[in-house]
Amino acid sequence: MHETKRATGQSFRHVRGRFLPCLLLAVIAVFVVRCVGWGATPVGREDKQRLPADFAKLVPLHTALGKPEPGEWLDKHVELGQTFRQYVGVRPVRAQGGRRVLYIQPLGNFTATQKRIVDLTIELMRAYFQLPVRVREGLSLDLIPSTARRKLSEHGSEQILTRYVCNEMLKPRLPKDAVAMIAFTATDLWPGEGWNYVFGEASFSERVGIWSINRYGDPDEDADCFRRCLLRTLKTATHETGHMFSMAHCTLYECNMCGSNHLPEADRHPLELCPHCLAKLCFATGAKPSKRFQDLIRFYKAQSLKAEAEFCERSLETLRKQ
Repeated sequence: MHETKRATGQSFRHVRGRFLPCLLLAVIAVFVVRCVGWGATPVGREDKQRLPADFAKLVPLHTALGKPEPGEWLDKHVELGQTFRQYVGVRPVRAQGGRRVLYIQPLGNFTATQKRIVDLTIELMRAYFQLPVRVREGLSLDLIPSTARRKLSEHGSEQILTRYVCNEMLKPRLPKDAVAMIAFTATDLWPGEGWNYVFGEASFSERVGIWSINRYGDPDEDADCFRRCLLRTLKTATHETGHMFSMAHCTLYECNMCGSNHLPEADRHPLELCPHCLAKLCFATGAKPSKRFQDLIRFYKAQSLKAEAEFCERSLETLRKQ
């Protein structure tokens, strides 16, 4: 889940299992069954040796995670980590055979500006995952029964239950050629009893997930608000999709697959992936790193995402060195 809050007010991001909004350790226990020997690996020489050569080249460009500040994700929660080699060993979800398409399922209505952000996110996902992305015909919120809706007093707007959307709406509609399908909505989300809200939720194994733009600020306020909303959206959509490829939270570097306890922490994390998580994505999708960076550079420049474009340019230059 992305930035979830329990009734106590403590927040979580991407607590993931089979749509179980339970304690983090319980979710980890489910996944550890499939990941014997799974544990965080120190950054350094050993870390580089565990990576294929092209990805090991990129290590110097990335910042290792330091000691978390009070209240940040790793200050509050134990993460066991997942190196590239450990990821390969868990038989992750992959784009292969007849399943190679990422599907986007719009859910409910969007304003014109929100629709623009959704369209840009879809464009970014094509470059980010190097896979075909297809948009399905939108679904009405009227399909969601009252038992899967509620009003949250602190926010005032209606929420829809993520597990209902994923299990009852997305899974039965999952196309045969889909490697994964994620619903996009402007409606606030909650994952079940004991939780206040969630920005997004996805499954490690069921190939479905959902993301909401609801709490990312008003993109119509000014250009800076639009850019901030867009960047948050890009991070959440790609992070959630990464989870649908069985990618766990990153504990090695500042990375898009890091967990966050609040929006400032999430805003600090980059949109790009660390070498281990990039190696996982390429293993899962068949993406070629150089081609991926080239496509991302074009997108980032077109959207005036200067820092993201410059990082990809440095990465591409590093890959091309002998």
